[in-house]
Amino acid sequence: MHRRDIHQQSDFHEYVRIDDGSVPPADPARIDVAVLDMNHSWPNVGHDALVHAVVEAAEEYRPALTTAGLTVRVISYDVRRRFQLPEAPNGRFSLYLGTGGPGHLDPRRNDGVQPWAQGIKEDPAWEKPLFRLFESIHGNPRAALVAVCHSFGLLCRWSGVATPQMRPQKSSGMPMNVLSGEGASHPWFSRFSRSLQDGRTFRVVDNRLFDLDLERRGSAVALAFDATHENAVTMIELARDPDTGMPRVLGVNHHPEIIDREHILAVLEEKRVHRDVSEAWYRERAHTMSELFQGESERQSRVTSEFTLLGVLRHHVGRLVESRSQIHP
Repeated sequence: MHRRDIHQQSDFHEYVRIDDGSVPPADPARIDVAVLDMNHSWPNVGHDALVHAVVEAAEEYRPALTTAGLTVRVISYDVRRRFQLPEAPNGRFSLYLGTGGPGHLDPRRNDGVQPWAQGIKEDPAWEKPLFRLFESIHGNPRAALVAVCHSFGLLCRWSGVATPQMRPQKSSGMPMNVLSGEGASHPWFSRFSRSLQDGRTFRVVDNRLFDLDLERRGSAVALAFDATHENAVTMIELARDPDTGMPRVLGVNHHPEIIDREHILAVLEEKRVHRDVSEAWYRERAHTMSELFQGESERQSRVTSEFTLLGVLRHHVGRLVESRSQIHP
């Protein structure tokens, strides 16, 4: 599933990319999931992988979906370049996913020149509406948000939990993170802890310029940190489902959506052939996938993806399928 495909559909899932500004109308036979695309048209594979992760979660509930005549529809919004945002939780949307993306985590500092801008020059007008959306999701006990990488940094800035600091050297490849004590005892992530050899350290797929230095916790739960920087928080929970203990507003500073090695390599090669990306961009990511993402490292990364993304997605998609099936038998 590639981002150049604007609309795709099967018997139980559908993908729509809002490039022309027209949002498909709400439909009682469709369960809408919003993707907040923060890539500013920067070449990436994370967006497509997140969409695919929702499809995989929907696959788990395919019998229930087909019986009830329901479809899980993923709608992708270009937040930073086209100023597109989904509606706040209102009955149509209650599950949101935020992607990674290039540039500084403060859009006002993306002048297209400084190293942290990565060539991005942007109007920060999208930030206040996005932060209002975060506020609405956080305040709605039926809504959920999973924020990856760049979206994680924006969530940290919105909440005031952590401040971005540019790293002396880019973090790339498959480094180690460490669960905090709160992470290891968390109702959901304690299961993750039990799957780790030492109960704390885990491998991630990483590609980032910034650390997020913990400033204040408040009601936030700092779940994990960079193994080489004890104050650089890499996973936070800002809200939890009190009935199930599952994260409701979760941010991760890695790429748990990068799971299927063969699929990602195929997407990378396609982008290279179509000259969508530079040779340096291609080689950096292909190296991670072909040289590092195999054997025990790949197994560990898949465990990380299961607990920091896939399991959380299955829970929230399942909740939506169950709820909608009751009113759309």
